[in-house]
Amino acid sequence: MKQLLILSGKGGTGKTTTAAAFIEFSQARAFADCDVDAPNLHLLMSLQGEPEKKIFYGSEKAWIDPEKCAGCGACMEHCRFGSIRKKDQGFQVDEMACEGCGTCMAVCPVGAVSLKEDAAGNLMLYKGNPVFSTARLKMGRGTSGKLVSEVKCNMLEQAAKVPVAVIDGSPGIGCPVIASISGVNMVLIVAEPSLSGISDMKRILKTCQVFGTKAAVCINKWDTSEENSQEIQAFCKEQEIDFLGKIPYDRKVPEALNQGRSIAQVDCPAKRALSEIYDKAMKILMEG
Repeated sequence: MKQLLILSGKGGTGKTTTAAAFIEFSQARAFADCDVDAPNLHLLMSLQGEPEKKIFYGSEKAWIDPEKCAGCGACMEHCRFGSIRKKDQGFQVDEMACEGCGTCMAVCPVGAVSLKEDAAGNLMLYKGNPVFSTARLKMGRGTSGKLVSEVKCNMLEQAAKVPVAVIDGSPGIGCPVIASISGVNMVLIVAEPSLSGISDMKRILKTCQVFGTKAAVCINKWDTSEENSQEIQAFCKEQEIDFLGKIPYDRKVPEALNQGRSIAQVDCPAKRALSEIYDKAMKILMEG
């Protein structure tokens, strides 16, 4: 299976819009949404049936047994995260603040504290044709990279013989992005022609270089800043990075998205530009 990952380095560049269009263009039989903090690819996909759901257990959290607790307060005193608080009914752990370090368990003189698996989110897998893997992380949980790996594994296990898979990644360069890049064949970066967009594009390109992953660049809404678009193209030429094309600002794009439709289903300049970028990306992906 060849895996094409769509990234951006920052949010709001049109990453999911591009991924949804590529899925439509290729009639992909397998795709995934690895933006587990805020998944939204499903909003643009016509999915049939209900997904298979599975609880994702991330890091452990502390739990205090009220029947064993002696009320000494040692756990609260030694918790460096301030996650243990005294209530009328005894000491309780704030699961949003607990890091699962186990210090409270170690200092408790009566063994009232234990670490338990934390239900940190939910995995969803559509097993039909196409296969779609996604997940949602619970608020305040820090195991996004691990959950992204589970999302990808679910897709691979269910659609191992599918020739091409399209993956919608997360913004930024943190744990979920690193987990998304691992094992993919190519990354397409959707750049924004702004100062922050250029900076974030360069950061995600460096991340791809660390992994030795092939990367290419396109620009979304290039005509909102021709000067910055030219800078992006010049940078790609200087660094010998494949530049695949420019997508113009197009009012039909938000109209389609508000209707839950992929831009690939609308005849407009943005769709035609994306189609050309898709053709170039697939050629690089299949030759790599």
